[in-house]
Amino acid sequence: MPPRSPLPQRHGLDAAWVCTPERSQHPLWETMGAWLDERLSEFVDVAGFLAQGRFVYGTGAAVGGRDPYQPYTFVWFHRDLAEESVVPGLIHMIYRDDRIVVIDKPAFLSSIPRGRHVVQSVVVRLRAQMQLPELSPLHRLDRVTSGLLILATEGRWRGAYQSMFQRREVAKTYRALAPLRTGLELPVTVRNHLTTRPGRWQAEVLPGGPVNAESLIELESVIDGLGSYRLTPRTGRTHQLRLHMLGLGIPISDDPLYPVVQDIALDDFTRPLQLLANEVRFTDPIDGGARQFVSVRTLPLRSEVD
Repeated sequence: MPPRSPLPQRHGLDAAWVCTPERSQHPLWETMGAWLDERLSEFVDVAGFLAQGRFVYGTGAAVGGRDPYQPYTFVWFHRDLAEESVVPGLIHMIYRDDRIVVIDKPAFLSSIPRGRHVVQSVVVRLRAQMQLPELSPLHRLDRVTSGLLILATEGRWRGAYQSMFQRREVAKTYRALAPLRTGLELPVTVRNHLTTRPGRWQAEVLPGGPVNAESLIELESVIDGLGSYRLTPRTGRTHQLRLHMLGLGIPISDDPLYPVVQDIALDDFTRPLQLLANEVRFTDPIDGGARQFVSVRTLPLRSEVD
């Protein structure tokens, strides 16, 4: 683990760091500038960063391009961020105490900074807004899924709450809009083995594999000719509910990945996936209190573009 960063967060993001190896392995490095150029020139403008004092040592002092090479030395910096389209919709604050924050997120907003979605993520937005630099999600919620997300206010609380999720002590209920299928007997519990492969957007069912995913699917009502379904996952695999609905022949409406991957622009926010993380219930692992939270959003989910 690196020592504490001398740079504060920027846009809710920690500074990046690199550490020099032992000099004897690379005798050609005479200066810190030469090492940084070899190590980082593919990713950042090293000469520009050095000229602007954007590389710093652990003391906070700027790294000079002609500084003699020093082995086992940490260097810190903030990357430049690419332009991102602002994701529309409100992050509704459902609950907050000293340990957790519960929010209701709009579709298309990533939970964590990842890939091309950095500033436009729950974590980056709320760390700055709430002045909680250690704020982090306790479970996963797909970027295109709307609804409830629980976050820890500080790193010291993560273990207790994450263990609660790992032990499946959190009851989660989703709602979804999907086609009606004649002859489909509901409620039904879907059990199978789901897996992901590197480089593929879609998860998939592994026939004959040991069961690692289970969902209860129930039809509650009909809205505008579509079924309004209550989904109760008993496990938390990637895209589990979307695949289980697809496997029943009732894919969730406006799903950009299932049954086929659609070519949709990153800044197209007009057709949200009709899947809502609607309710969570658990016993607080710290104080033993009963917790129950319900989304303020309802189906059908509408575009929140102004």
